[in-house]
Amino acid sequence: MFTIPTDCRYTKTHEWVRLDDDGAFTIGITDHAQELLGDVVFVELPNVDAELRAGDEAGVIESVKAASDLYAPLAGQIIAVNELLDEQPDLINQDAYGGGWIFRMKALSPDDWQDLLDASDYQQLISGED
Repeated sequence: MFTIPTDCRYTKTHEWVRLDDDGAFTIGITDHAQELLGDVVFVELPNVDAELRAGDEAGVIESVKAASDLYAPLAGQIIAVNELLDEQPDLINQDAYGGGWIFRMKALSPDDWQDLLDASDYQQLISGED
């Protein structure tokens, strides 16, 4: 069974998005996605200050099985990346919703977060993939 925190929103491409106390958003890939990928061996992080539209490619996650694009779930500016992933990409496997976060962003329209999937909708999405 996969962990699906209720304080996050989700995309159909398996990114999770958490609204932080400072109004920024932290983004990573879901527990389900990291399980499908297998052992993560490399993460191409987005550039800090990059401005992305929702759905733009924000990076790449490479595992022993495959490489998978990482997408921006919201339009906005990258304000931080998890540099620990340069040396420890497997943090994504160990703690997808904590130490394995990938980047933080300031959204152009923060309310768009509400339009993403909630935990229940995401559970239905991944149940349909089996």
